[in-house]
Amino acid sequence: MAEYKLTLEKREVVGKKLGSLRAEGKIPSVLYGGKTPVLLASEYVATEKVLEKAGYHSPIDLDMAGKKHLAIVKDVHIDPVSRKIINVEFQAISAREVVEATTPVVLVNFDASEAAKTYHYAINQAIEELDVKAKPADLPKELEIDVAALKDIDDKVTIKDIVLPSGVELADKELDPEQVVASLYDPAAEAAAREAEEQVEAANEEAEGTEAAEASDESAEEETQE
Repeated sequence: MAEYKLTLEKREVVGKKLGSLRAEGKIPSVLYGGKTPVLLASEYVATEKVLEKAGYHSPIDLDMAGKKHLAIVKDVHIDPVSRKIINVEFQAISAREVVEATTPVVLVNFDASEAAKTYHYAINQAIEELDVKAKPADLPKELEIDVAALKDIDDKVTIKDIVLPSGVELADKELDPEQVVASLYDPAAEAAAREAEEQVEAANEEAEGTEAAEASDESAEEETQE
């Protein structure tokens, strides 16, 4: 049984008539994975809450008039203007089969690291999510990486530093284990470098202005002599 549950109803409404369905506070959806796609609809608020928690990686128990299906979110369509959900695509899965899901990568305990406390470095996260494979019950909500041990500016976190939960593996077998997930940088040093660059640019602009003024004076003097 999945942690998240959503009650839906079958729908006959399609095409342009979906506007009236949305006006009633419902979200149209489609369930794939069977012989034919199943057209569904659910209450907007309830659906939004489930999607916020489950995302694209957690199994959801779909209840359709007592008939249950285990599924994950395949896609969510958002209106570009209102930013409201206008359609959801679900993919039916089996509790026994290994499925692939996109899982957030979360860095924890950076504030406790010497890099942050002593040297006041900041951390840049290069990879926000990874695709993993597991049975639905084993799919993690997120992949945590403890970065408390970071200290020197050259320290970094790579793919190989990720400790996967039991029964979980990365979907991309060709992913470079040395690929950087997160690295340190010095905000103070970067600010000083930007300031120095701005000073050089200002000095160059001033020099160019002076040269232009001198050239203009010379040109005016030549015209007067003529």
